[in-house]
Amino acid sequence: MPLSDYERKRLQELEMDLAADDPVLARELATGRPPRWWLRWSASLILVCAGFGAIILGISAQLPGLGFLGFLLMFGGACGYAGRWVRS
Repeated sequence: MPLSDYERKRLQELEMDLAADDPVLARELATGRPPRWWLRWSASLILVCAGFGAIILGISAQLPGLGFLGFLLMFGGACGYAGRWVRS
């Protein structure tokens, strides 16, 4: 069912009010991305790489605790990266 002219005009007014009131939220709704998505993505990537390095170092130095810590870092980074799709 299409919108009437009045409803369409009222919707445009609400959109303009939202953009004037909260420009960050309006931009997020328009793009579909949170304001600092690249920060979460890069932090997750760094955690995964650091965890992988800790696992390799733990294996080569025969320190199982370091390998386990590396696994936890990798898992945390992967959960942070995948968290975007879980919440959406």
